[in-house]
Amino acid sequence: MAACFFLSIAAILFTLSLLPGSTSLSTTVGSTYSFSTAATYATPPAVDRVAHAISSLGLSALRLDASDPAMVRAFLYSNTSLLLTIPNQLVPPLAENRSNALRWLYIHVIPFYPRTKISTISVGNDLLESSPNFSTFLLPAIRNVQLSLKDLGIHKISVSTTFSFINVITTAFPPSNAQFQEPAVDTVIRPLLQFLRDTNSSFLINLYPYNLYKMRSEIPIGFPLFQEHPFGFRDDLTTGVRYRNLFDMMVDAVISAMAVAGYENIPVIVTETGWPSFSTDPAEIDANPVYAEMYIKGLLCHLRSGKGTPLRKEGVAETYIYELLDKQVKQGRNWGILYPNLTSKYKEIQYSGSDCGGFFDILIMAVGQLLVFALLAW
Repeated sequence: MAACFFLSIAAILFTLSLLPGSTSLSTTVGSTYSFSTAATYATPPAVDRVAHAISSLGLSALRLDASDPAMVRAFLYSNTSLLLTIPNQLVPPLAENRSNALRWLYIHVIPFYPRTKISTISVGNDLLESSPNFSTFLLPAIRNVQLSLKDLGIHKISVSTTFSFINVITTAFPPSNAQFQEPAVDTVIRPLLQFLRDTNSSFLINLYPYNLYKMRSEIPIGFPLFQEHPFGFRDDLTTGVRYRNLFDMMVDAVISAMAVAGYENIPVIVTETGWPSFSTDPAEIDANPVYAEMYIKGLLCHLRSGKGTPLRKEGVAETYIYELLDKQVKQGRNWGILYPNLTSKYKEIQYSGSDCGGFFDILIMAVGQLLVFALLAW
């Protein structure tokens, strides 16, 4: 009887040891509003409905992949911070003349800031891949936007640009081998990293474990979906680090690449990440709502844990789930966390607070184990 009692106490202590120290998010979590997706609607959702949807979900940030003054205005006096994007085609004129940067700011920022919380401006999105001929204009454009903000007396909006992981990083595993691809590392990325360090700004990256999983057939499905299994890990033999999910591995590959380039402590913002819930390609059987919900829920729980990544204990500064809305027509992939009518697709996911199993869930587990041992003793 005594032995069973002590076994019971040990079981409770072990179970309570699994209780996380905090269930609050240690990183800002938002979503991306894609104007290309909105263009599939006969009538795009009204901006006030979008603002209400963000508030209802409990998301603290919204990324606009193409800034729209009406959308920025919809978030006046709200607690939602915005990450604005300047389209790639505007990069050359912004680089050539600072007055063009001022003109853009007078339309998209000055009428609203600081009544609308604007945290970051991304000059271009995946420009090296989609508009490679503009690469020489990128850093001058970024500098002109930053200097224009300074001229206007605005010092709390950071300026950067957004890259795509698969287009700028040589390898994801092992992360210690990751580098930025040539020739971009010398012509664009290293000068940009110096600018980010000088201005205390962040490195922005679109990061999709789904895409890497599709490219690498040896990756088991549980690894990108945050499903922990006894053998569900990968070891980086160079650093001795063990990875239990693909998201951390990809983030640390970015951190390693920055370190190789000579810049170790620049904050990272994941501007896009997600999992498709539908694809018109019948071969994409992993693009389904079950896996999409598992990915998003696993991501949120991981961010809530406060563990960061093995190479960066504070983790990423911000993470934006791609994307807010489904397309209204079924073409390609659907990534939205909302249906076209703006109702939530995943009823079991809480985007704020905690749905990862709190104290009472763990206490119930402990009591259950105690009852099992009591019955055995009986």
